[in-house]
Amino acid sequence: MKKLSMLMMFVITLMVMAACGNAPKKAETQCERLPIGLQLYSVRDDMAKDFKGTLQKVKEMGYDGVEFAGLFDNSPADVKAMCAEIGLNPISAHVPLADMLADIDKVIADYKAIGCEYIVVPYVTEERRPGGELFLQMVEEIRTIGQKCKEAGLTLLYHNHDFEFAKTESGEFGLDYLYANVPADLLQTELDQCWVKYAGQDPVEYLKKYDGRSPVVHLKDYYASGEQKDDPYALIGLNEGEKKENKAFEFRPLGYGVQDVPAIVKTAKEVGSKWLIVEQDQPSMGKTPMECVALSMETMKTILPKCASCEQGNGEACKGHGEQKQCKGEKKEGCDHKHGEGCNHSH
Repeated sequence: MKKLSMLMMFVITLMVMAACGNAPKKAETQCERLPIGLQLYSVRDDMAKDFKGTLQKVKEMGYDGVEFAGLFDNSPADVKAMCAEIGLNPISAHVPLADMLADIDKVIADYKAIGCEYIVVPYVTEERRPGGELFLQMVEEIRTIGQKCKEAGLTLLYHNHDFEFAKTESGEFGLDYLYANVPADLLQTELDQCWVKYAGQDPVEYLKKYDGRSPVVHLKDYYASGEQKDDPYALIGLNEGEKKENKAFEFRPLGYGVQDVPAIVKTAKEVGSKWLIVEQDQPSMGKTPMECVALSMETMKTILPKCASCEQGNGEACKGHGEQKQCKGEKKEGCDHKHGEGCNHSH
């Protein structure tokens, strides 16, 4: 009788395994997907007006977590409670380097209290960029901050723009110099794929270059055409005095610009990334910031597999869905928007 029971259990186990992908390994491969967060800088005006309400709307759009860009006078304890109530993972925080240098212990304490795993250097001023008089000093500053973060159980990330792709005296890009001179246990990457591509590099190849060192990836799309006469940083208010109307460059929701988003997502998973973070510095296409990040999420839903059914164990296979159509210039069949040259749009 005991042998018969064991045999029956074995048969049932095989049937369950077959229902969700024939074998455990295959089912796991099909069902895994990277979680998606939102960099809250994208909706900063909404956050300033209604911090908790905006977090709730972000969750309702389908985002799994958030990356902070300021707390808008909310206490870390309150922010932690909001995220827990709403069901958002407090992944990381962009913190000005000046704030870290002024009081890194407070920065660490605040964001650790919220539950963040990562603290991010989001931007550096001109004197700390490659070729600037304080660039080498900045590298050492980041090494020190990274050590502090490590001791506290957090991980320091560096979020790039395009200016880190200026070359140093050694002939390598400033970004590569930084990662070569600060060890991986003290500094990981947060590659911003918009600025990687804008700098003339291949986002997919750059992710592969930092295989195993890219836990968080910034997904950002843009459109650019013709000669770049104006400063794209004027669009995000960083270079005062520059023209803010730039007809040749604009940030776009994912899938509405030049990025090959499916290829980046696929590569991020292959190199061991843990989070995909959507960011759009300024709204475009006549949409509000909230509408733009909602469009980005809709694009992501067409790229990532639906795995809820398999995770629940009912045996439904997990499948990627959506088809990437190339829409160049005028409106093409299967595209419901008119895009600029070089645009990829997910359908």
